[in-house]
Formats: sequence, structure tokens, C-alpha cells
Amino acid sequence: MKTQSHHPQTPAVGDLKVRVVDKGGSHARAEHALVEVYRRHGQQAEGKKADEKFDVTAAKQSAHWCLIREGRTGADGCVSFEQLEAGEVWVAYRHYPATEAQSVTVRAGCVTETCVEPLLGIERAVQVLDQNCEPLRCARPRVRDRISIAYALDQAISLPEHGFIEPPPGFVRDSGDPSRISGRALQPGPLHATAHIGMYPIGAVPGPEAMAAAAIFSDTYEDDIDEPPVQQIGGQLGVALSRTATEPTADTSFFRALLNSTEGLSFNTYLRFMDKLFCGENGLDDLPGFERDRFDLKGDEYVRLRRLRRLPFTDSDAYRVVKAATEAFVMVNCGVLAEPQPFDAALDNAYLQRRDLPVPVAGLQQVFGADYLKPVVGGDAGARTLPYLAVIRSKLPDIAIKLSPIEAAPEVVSKCHGILQDKLDNPCLIELIWSYWHEEGMLVQTMNAIARRFQNVRANGRDPLANLEIDPLRPLNNILWGYVQDEQHRLSVVRRNYEYDHHYGLRLEGKVVQRMQAADSRSRFLEAFHNLLRLCAVFFKQDDDTTVKADAFPVLNALKEVHLILSQGAHNQFGDLPSTARIEMLMQQWMLARPEFREFLPTRIMTAYPEPWMDRVDAMKKLQGWTDTSVLHFRNLAMFGEQILLTIRWGHWSDVQEPLQAFNWARLLRPQIQGYSHAYRAVTGVDLTVEMSDTRVDATLPSVLLQRRLAAQLGSA
Repeated sequence: MKTQSHHPQTPAVGDLKVRVVDKGGSHARAEHALVEVYRRHGQQAEGKKADEKFDVTAAKQSAHWCLIREGRTGADGCVSFEQLEAGEVWVAYRHYPATEAQSVTVRAGCVTETCVEPLLGIERAVQVLDQNCEPLRCARPRVRDRISIAYALDQAISLPEHGFIEPPPGFVRDSGDPSRISGRALQPGPLHATAHIGMYPIGAVPGPEAMAAAAIFSDTYEDDIDEPPVQQIGGQLGVALSRTATEPTADTSFFRALLNSTEGLSFNTYLRFMDKLFCGENGLDDLPGFERDRFDLKGDEYVRLRRLRRLPFTDSDAYRVVKAATEAFVMVNCGVLAEPQPFDAALDNAYLQRRDLPVPVAGLQQVFGADYLKPVVGGDAGARTLPYLAVIRSKLPDIAIKLSPIEAAPEVVSKCHGILQDKLDNPCLIELIWSYWHEEGMLVQTMNAIARRFQNVRANGRDPLANLEIDPLRPLNNILWGYVQDEQHRLSVVRRNYEYDHHYGLRLEGKVVQRMQAADSRSRFLEAFHNLLRLCAVFFKQDDDTTVKADAFPVLNALKEVHLILSQGAHNQFGDLPSTARIEMLMQQWMLARPEFREFLPTRIMTAYPEPWMDRVDAMKKLQGWTDTSVLHFRNLAMFGEQILLTIRWGHWSDVQEPLQAFNWARLLRPQIQGYSHAYRAVTGVDLTVEMSDTRVDATLPSVLLQRRLAAQLGSA
């Protein structure tokens, strides 16, 4: 007798294709839109009314509904779900504007197509403005006219709460109206400008994560651009050539912020801060708005640090106050990502115009925040960082982000290991080369000589500071007491010298640092940096010639080389020693600028030094028989060198292939580059701008060149 076996019947399946299209007049298709497919448990017909509406929120909380598939639409606005069990399903579009889910019956063995139509109602209003920003009355735009496009969406959609508009290349967002974009017609012929209108997921908080998950609707504006009108000119005609035109790049805003930040860290700004803090002087009306805001912030930071900083010796409160105030000043002013950001529209625009660089329509601050900075992956919502640091973060995807250095709560012990978010979204941008050149200018040696004399230690032979007597009735006396007592807590010349070598391959000369055994030296930095300065000199000569289009490719390649070398030295003490050295040397400058030293050192009153501590250092150099090169040139090397290297180290040069960015960088930094080259020749005697028959540059250590010049100076005395 045969028995018949029973096999479970294979369910009938079919495919479902969903298209997402704007229900309004534009019929724009949605790319990257999230579509979800739901099915009711137990063959959805059980207990279901014919007119029952599907609610996604209720379905997610109900045990009777099941999310069976989800996917995102492609460039054609469609997403396909294959091998679905035949029967009724519900299709839900999960972005703004909120759209009712719809019922679709999947047929076995067939491809069932359906269309989801959210109502964006995209409407475009175009206005053409001539070069004088007057509305055009003619039919078509012409070259150099400005095209302004305003988008109107359905009343249920609010920008930027529910979405955003990404302008096409050559267009920018209106800083005051999120629904308007504008751009300039650059060449005659057909114009195809496609703007992307992004809709956030329902319930998402506006920000980088919501933008990355948005559904993108495209709208293309097409027109024909006419040639500019030909104007007949009679009589004598004057012809003038202009420099090569350029276009704005997003990193220009960052470089300008760096220049403003270094100005905020200058000694004169520091001196005004100290006077305001200790003497109660106002004197801030002439400062830009962002600097006045930072002065207020520094007050809070100073109070916090003063409570934390303690010194293990007596009668040193005055020095402790100076130390805490200086640390607060540096910590608040060394970043460009913290609020308030270092921008001043009037000063920044005027600087760009002097450099023949275009001013972004949206403004430097808007471009910096919206277009240049990148979101911190794994960090707080809204946390942004520099593109260079975003690349470094992407190399460590398995390491979590920490919001504070120390997690005290026992439940977050697992977060003990991680990357500090503050180092990504608020890095302290300081270059150690500033300290190197001030040390070569004998700033530290001047304070060391004064400290020794303060302790009654006589120099070898005749003491040039024999008459240096600082009476205890003056505030400087007690500050110098605290400075001498705190010597064991300051960086030694050996530690700084090792770090100069680690960052730049630069070394000091002297008995204390004769036998250095560095583990890692940037031996190629000086050659690469000087090569960059030489190529910039060639570029400037070409750029000034209005009959030549300057080639920025050599400058770009040199920037990449210097950036790579600098990044290799950004380890170990890199995060703390530059700022510590800056704090200590600012304090030394402030003490030297005190009026007491004007009486004790033979300074030259009629010499116009830009900072009041400089004549004290030059006076000390003359007394001690040190180099006769003015400290002004060393200060210029420090200031210009820091500005140049900051833009190279923190710029995202490793991934730049377009020479336009190097072109704009060279024009923007031209005063700093030429100022550094001039100061280097004044200090070392080496001219970095001289055209040579070969490609070799002088890479001799500056300390060696300074020793040669000092020997020649002493030999001719």
C-alpha cells in the first residue's frame, strides 16, 4: 500500500516597483527617498474594514502589522522590491511632506507598479539682474547678469525646518532666505542649472545627519545666455589689462579665519586684554565685534582657570593671576570653530578685494559653516570639524567619540577609551614656529639674563646688568619672584629644541643643546618649505604680468609636499607643547613690556617698534654682545611663518587636484609670504626669492646661518 507525502505549497510571489514623484506641477522624481512596505499579520483581510486607513506610527506600535521591506529610490525615482508574497501590502513614503500610505495588491508572477505622489508643489520664480543689480526688462539674461531663483513649495513645507535647497555649481544660497539661490551667467550659450531640493525624514532634527538621509527632488532651470551688449565707443579709447580672474573656493573662508585668529592672538591684543583685566581699562571700542565678544569669554575662562591653578610656594599670587589670565587668553583665542567665530564682514571683504579675490555672495562666515566644515561622525548632532580632521576621524571608525576627558559615572566606564570630540570640533590652532623664531630672536635668553640678575647671579666677567635693581615697591618685583620660583614648571630649552626638530627639523645652537639625539626629525621640511616660497615668488611675478595666466600647479604640488611633512610631525607633544610655549613666551613679553624696564635697560625711545617689549630685547642684545639683527625681523618671521604654516597644516591639501585652490591661497597669503621671505633675508642673509638656474634651494639650518653672521659680526668688531 502506497502512502502519499504532502509537501508545503510554495507561496506565490511577485515584484513591486514604486516610483516617488512630486504631485505638484513640476512632477520631479525623488532620489534617495525611503519607502517602506508593510503587511498585516494573518493575511491582512481578517477583521479589516474596506475603508480602513493605514497609519505608519500606529503600525510600528501594533503587533498586527509587520514591516517587511524598505529601500531607497535611485536616480530614476524608483525602488524595486523583488520576491514579495502575493497579496495586499501598504506602501509608505517616509519623508516630508507627510503623505498617506496606499494599499497595493501584489500579483503573483507579475511586476506590480505603483506611484507615490507627495505634494511638494515645486514652483520656480526667476529674476534676472544686470551688473548694477537692476531687474532686466529684456527676455533673456546676458553674460555677467545675475540670475536669482526663488522656490515656492506647498504650504505644509517649511524651510529649513522640513528640508533644504542645494544650489547647482556656480550658484549660492541666499543667506537671509533659505528658499532663494543666485548665480552669475559666466558664458554665452545654453544654461542648465539643476537645483536639488532635499526633504528630511519625518521627525528628523535639521542638521548634517538629516541632510545625509534626505530625499532629493531635482529641478532644472534652462535658458539661453546672450552675449553682453556691444557698446559703440567713439573718440580716444584707453585700453587696460586686468589680472587673471578667479572663482571663490570654500577653503578661502577658513584661511581668512586663521589670519583673523592669529591677529586675535597677537601681543597687542593680549596687552589690551591684560590691561582690561588688571587695570580696569575699557579701550575696546576700536576692536572688531568678534574680538569684543572673545574678551567677555576670556573673562569667564580666566575666573575658571584661576580657581584651578595653584602654585606650591608662597607670596606668588600676582604671578599666578598673570599665568591663569594668559592661559585663558590663549585657550579662547586659538580656535576658529568655537563661537564667536573670527569673522568681520567689512574687514574680510576689504582684504579679499585688495588681493583681487572674489567675495562670496553668502559671506565668508556662511560659506565656512555651511560649505567647508564636515560633520563629526559619531559625535553630537551638529558637531562640525575641518575636512582634514574629518579624514583623520574616518581612519578610526571603530573608536567612539568622548564628550569629556574624564567620565566619572560608573555606568559609562566603557567610554573610557575614545577620541575627544573637543579636539575635533574645537582644535587649538597654534604653530610652534612662532616660539622658535622668538627664541632665535633672544626673547627667552633676555628673560633668563634678567632672572639670573634678579637672583644675584653675576655673568662671566663684567656684568652688563649690574645696575638692574628692581625695588619691592613695584608690582614687577613680586611677579619676577613668582616667575623665578616657577622655573621648574616651565618648558626647558632642551624640550623645546627637541620639539622644534620633531615639527620642522629646526634646531637651536648652544652648549645646552649640543648633543641632541632626536628619535624623529623632519629633515626635509626646510627644503620643501623654502621650495614653496621660491615657487610662490615665481607665481607672483607671473600673476602681476597681465599678459600671462599664472600657473598655480607647481604651488599646489609644493603645498601638498609641505602638508604631508607637517602632518607626519603632528604627534606626541603636538597637542600641548605649542600652546604651553606660547603661554610662557607671551608672559615673558608682557613682563618685558612693563614700564619698569624702561628705566633699567638703555632702550631707544625714538625707534618705532610695533610691540612695546621689542626695544627691551634689542637693548639686552646690545648689552650682551649678541646678534645685532633687530628682534623686529624675528617677530615678523614668527608671525608670518605661523600664518603660512597654519593654512598648510590644517588645509585639506592631500585631496586637492584643482589648482584654483592653490591660486587663491597664494593670492590670499601674498603679504605673509613676501613678508616672511624679506624677514628671512634680513635675519640670515639668504634670499629665498632669487631665481636660480637649478631647482635646489638653500636648506641650511637658520641657527647655523645665525652663528656664521654672529661670528662675522664679532670678527669685524
